[in-house]
Amino acid sequence: MAKDQIVSTMFRFHSLYRIIATLSVFSFISIFCWCQFSSKCYSMNVIMMQKAKESIDLLTFPYAWNVLSFPAGPPSQILKIGVFVKKWPHRSHAGGLERHALTLHLALAKRGHELHIFTTSSPNSTFPTYPFPNLVFHLSRPTSGGYLDQAVVWEQFRAQNSTGRPFDVIHTESVGLLHTRAKNVPNLAVSWHGIAYETIHSDIIQELLRSPEERQATMMTERAMKVVEEVRFFQRYSHHVATSDHAGDVLKRIYMIPEERVHIILNGVDEEIFRPELSLGIDFKRKFGISKSRSLVLGIAGRLVKDKGHPLIHEALKQIFMENNKFQQSVTVLVAGDGPWGARYKALGANILVLGPLEQAQLAKFYNAIDIFVNPTLRAQGLDHTLLEAMLSGKPVMATRVASITGSVIVGPESGYTFSPSVEPLKKTLYKVWNDGRVVLENKGKAARQRGLQLFTATKMAAAYERLFLCISREQYCKYQK
Repeated sequence: MAKDQIVSTMFRFHSLYRIIATLSVFSFISIFCWCQFSSKCYSMNVIMMQKAKESIDLLTFPYAWNVLSFPAGPPSQILKIGVFVKKWPHRSHAGGLERHALTLHLALAKRGHELHIFTTSSPNSTFPTYPFPNLVFHLSRPTSGGYLDQAVVWEQFRAQNSTGRPFDVIHTESVGLLHTRAKNVPNLAVSWHGIAYETIHSDIIQELLRSPEERQATMMTERAMKVVEEVRFFQRYSHHVATSDHAGDVLKRIYMIPEERVHIILNGVDEEIFRPELSLGIDFKRKFGISKSRSLVLGIAGRLVKDKGHPLIHEALKQIFMENNKFQQSVTVLVAGDGPWGARYKALGANILVLGPLEQAQLAKFYNAIDIFVNPTLRAQGLDHTLLEAMLSGKPVMATRVASITGSVIVGPESGYTFSPSVEPLKKTLYKVWNDGRVVLENKGKAARQRGLQLFTATKMAAAYERLFLCISREQYCKYQK
C-alpha cells in the first residue's frame, strides 16, 4: 500500500512538471512570435494612446507604464514611502534587484519623497551614505540565509509608521517583506525580479545544454511545486509590479492575479551615467592596450556563472577561434565581472581581456569602448540591466531569445540580434555581427539608444513608480489623460 502511494505521488509530481513545462514553452513561443511578427511591440500601443481621447484607468492599463508621459515638474504630493529590500548595493557588488532598488529609490528621493529603507547591514561592513536627508535607512543584521529578519524589520516598520504620519505606500523588492506580513498591508506594491514560472524555462534550457558527463538536474519537480506555492501566496500582495511584459502576462494568466492589481513597469538605468561619450571609450581602450587595428570589440558583463550563459559563449568563441584564424586576430572580447568562468575566458587567448567587476563609472567607459554588447543569459527571469545600460550608451545588443528580452528589449533587428540558446545559433550570430561590421553596428546602436531613451531611463521608471504609488495612496491619481 505504501509503495502504491509513493508511485502515485511521483506520478502526480511528474504530471505537474510536464504541464508547467509545456505551458512555459508555449508561453515563450507565443511571446516570441508576437514580437517577431508585429514589427515593433510598442508601435500599436503608442498609436492607441495617441488616438485616445478619454482618460485611461491606470490600474487596468495593459501595457508598460514606461510608454506614458507623466509630468516632469514637482510631484503633486510628497509621499512617505517604506521600502523593504534584503540587501542594499555597495560599489560593484550588486545584482539586478539591488541595482533596481538603488536606482529607483535614489530617483524618488531626488524628487523630494520621504523614503525609509528597511534593509540589512553586516557588522563588519561600511554602509554607503547619500546627500539626502529624506532618505533614511533602518538597518538590521541579516539572517543566516542573508535575508531580512522579518520580526526585527516589522518592529522597525511599526515604530516608524507611528512616528509623525503613517506611510502612504509600502514597496517591497521581491519578498523583502514576506507575504505573512504583507497580507495585512493594503497600500503595498511588490516588484518581481524573477518568478518560479520563468525559472522553469531556464531549467529546460540548461538541461538541453547539459553535457553527457554532467549530472542530470534534480530540481525540476521542486521548481514546479514552487510555482504552485507562488500562485497561492502571491495573492496576498495588494499590487504587483512586473519588470517585463512577459512577466506581466504570466502574473495575469498563470498566477491568476486580477489585472487591476498587476502593473508593468520596465526596469530603467541612470541615463546621466550611461550615455554615448567617445572620449570615454578611447581612454578605456588605451588603458587596456586595445589596438585600433581590431575590427570588432565584443563586450560581456555580469556575474560569470553558468546560468548567465558563460559556458555557452565560452564554447562558441572557442570553436570560432579554432576554425577561423582571421576572426581571432581581428576581434577583441572584453569581459567585465567576477565568477568562476573568468579564468576559463583567459585561457582562450590574449585577445580576451577579463577586467573583473567594474563600478558604474568604469562600466560607462566599458560600454563606450565596445562595438556590441553580448548577453548569453540562460535565465529567463526579470529584465537584465546590462542590456539597458548598453542601449543607453548607444550600443547594439545581442542576447538569448527568451521571452522577457524579445518581448520588451530586442523586439526587432533594428537595435540588435537574438539567438537560440545553443552553440551553433550563437556562432552563426557572432559571424553575422562580424560580417555586418562597424557601420551597421553603429546604426543599430543609434536605434538602440533611441529605444532606450523612450523606455529604459531611470527617469521614466521612477515617474511610473511615483504615479503608481500616488495612485495607491489616492484614487484620484489612477486616472491618466494624455
